[in-house]
Amino acid sequence: MKKHIIIALALLATNFTFSQKNELKDAEKAIKSGNFADAKSAIKAAESLIGNVDDKTKAKFYFLKGQAYYANGTAANNDIDTAIESLNMVQKIEGGSGKYSSDVAEIKRGMLTGFLTKANDALEKKNFAMSSIGFEKAYRMSTNDTIYLYYAAATAVNGQDYENALTYYEELRDLGFKGITMEYLATDKESGEEIIFENKGVRDISVKAGTHILPKDRKTEAKNAEVVKNIALIYVNKGENEKAIAAMKDARKVNPDDLGLLLSEANVQLKMGNKAEFKRLIEEATQKDPNNAELQYNLGVIAGESGDLESARKYYSKAITLDPNYSDAQTNMAVLILSGEEKIIEEMNSLGSSAADNKKYDALKLKREGLYREAIPYLEESLRIKPKNLQAAKTLMNIYSAIDEREKFKALKAKVEALEAGGGN
Repeated sequence: MKKHIIIALALLATNFTFSQKNELKDAEKAIKSGNFADAKSAIKAAESLIGNVDDKTKAKFYFLKGQAYYANGTAANNDIDTAIESLNMVQKIEGGSGKYSSDVAEIKRGMLTGFLTKANDALEKKNFAMSSIGFEKAYRMSTNDTIYLYYAAATAVNGQDYENALTYYEELRDLGFKGITMEYLATDKESGEEIIFENKGVRDISVKAGTHILPKDRKTEAKNAEVVKNIALIYVNKGENEKAIAAMKDARKVNPDDLGLLLSEANVQLKMGNKAEFKRLIEEATQKDPNNAELQYNLGVIAGESGDLESARKYYSKAITLDPNYSDAQTNMAVLILSGEEKIIEEMNSLGSSAADNKKYDALKLKREGLYREAIPYLEESLRIKPKNLQAAKTLMNIYSAIDEREKFKALKAKVEALEAGGGN
């Protein structure tokens, strides 16, 4: 009885192998005739049996599967991914020196050229989505060339496809991508312009021909800092603030002198309500760039919001000194000055009608007028820089009315009415 079972199983295995070989023959025949739909059907029929065969048959299976799913470049993206995986499996099984190795290498070279051609053509037409797909496929085809994955990420960003861009950038980060490449240069003898050549061979031929001189090689700057920075900025764009902060801290470790990254982290901290951390980061930024008016302005804003009016005045003043045409700094300085009016009015309203109170009232009135006159130059400058600043115009108009500057009041009243009619802002 046991003997019969063994014979039956052996016959069954033989039938499986025979069936699969027939399916592979059908796939091979369909591929040669360009009937890739039938080739895929035959491959699918053989797929369930692939686990029980030898490496030689497995290599043939994946070789045919790669061709069937690639369909000479006419396949959909998902099928092309399958084709790449299948051809890579052939190389994994054969170790680069088997029956199909040279054919696979040739097919992959053609596929790589095709992907890169399509990617570059799409890039020239500003079709960033298609360009990104092409570069990503090129990388999957040639995983040693991580620069292709970098191009896929960059073009995805240009196409506002932040999900895929984030995936690619994180993969680059995990790979330890540096992105340093060698450039081959020579100077055009006729124009005197330094040219970057496609490769060393073309450059050397041009120099030998005498059309170019002064050949030199140089390495490009590393791109790893840019990668981690873009990961952080994409998280900001997605509104995932905690992940953005963590990514930015990683990015700043790689490139501690990147002012833009520092400011991005500061802005996210402010968005999250972490004003103390925002202030600390802005102060750090001002040390790196002490002549940056915007940094001084931001420090003024946060100081004003925290009630430190003396520091706010100092920062706004510094911003205006650095950039006299900084309209927002001019406006905020005026607002800061006028914020002292509320306390004066409260005190004026609390007074009685005695002679002493009347005297104090007059003194407070003069003090309030002093605030108005101090604010006037900043509001006038703000309007000069941004003539359509309706809020500044209204404030200045009211001040002119309060201090009895009638002609200036009339002029500002007309301006305000014109701005309101025209939708000024």
